[in-house]
Amino acid sequence: MSRRFTGRQVLVTGAAHGFGRAIALAFAAEGAKVIACDIIAAEVAETARLAGDGCRSHVLDVTDPAAIRALATEHGDGIDILVNNAGGVRGQAGRPIEQITPQDWHAVVDVNLTAVFLMAQAVAPGMKARRWGRIINISSGAGLGISLTGIQAYASSKAGQIGLTRQLAHELGPWNITVNNVAPGFVRSNPATERQWEAMGEAGQTKLIDGIALKRLGEPADIAKAVLFFASEDANWVSGQVLSVDGGK
Repeated sequence: MSRRFTGRQVLVTGAAHGFGRAIALAFAAEGAKVIACDIIAAEVAETARLAGDGCRSHVLDVTDPAAIRALATEHGDGIDILVNNAGGVRGQAGRPIEQITPQDWHAVVDVNLTAVFLMAQAVAPGMKARRWGRIINISSGAGLGISLTGIQAYASSKAGQIGLTRQLAHELGPWNITVNNVAPGFVRSNPATERQWEAMGEAGQTKLIDGIALKRLGEPADIAKAVLFFASEDANWVSGQVLSVDGGK
C-alpha cells in the first residue's frame, strides 16, 4: 500500500464507528498521524487501537465550543487535514413540522452544521500559516435532496454544510487550502442506520436498492476512499466540490 500521507496529521471527528472509523483507519494505513475524535470514549479508543501506533483517540463533543478551542490549542497548529464527519439525527425520528421544538431543531443543526463551522475555524489559522490544508466535510444525499427519515433539520443542516463548503473554498483558497464535501448515500454503517434499515421492512429495503444504479448498498470504506482522494495531491486543483458516493441515483 502507498504511504501518501506520511508526515501529515489528520483530525477525524465522529470516529467511534462507521464512516469516521473507516476514514481514520484508511489515513493511518497510508502513513498519516491521526487524531480520532468522538464523544463515545470507549469506541473511539477502539478505533485508535485498530488503527495502530499512528492514531490516538480524543474525547470531543463537537457541539461544545470550549472543548473545540481546547483541542485547537493542543493540536490546531499542526492539523494538516480536517475531516468533519460527526453528525446525525440525535435520536430523533421524522415528525410533522408543527411537532418540532426549537430544541429539537438546534440539536440537529448544531452537530451537523455549526460544529463543522467551529472545527474549520479552529484549524484554519494553522493551515494558513503553513499555506497548505485540506478540509473535507461529510454531508449526505439528504443535503442534495430530501431526508429519507423526514427530519427537517437534518436535510437543512446538511444542505447548509454544502453551502459552507463552497463558501470556505473561496475564502481559504488563497492560502492553498481546499475545502470539499462527500455526500454519502444510505450505508449501513452505525446503530442509527441499522435501525433505519430495519424500520424500512423488506419492501422498503427492496425499493431503496432498486433506486440505486448499482443495485447494492455501499460500505464505509467507499466513503473513506472518496475522502482520501480529496485529501491527496491528486485533488490539488479541486475545491468547493460535492462528490455523491451513493451507487448512482
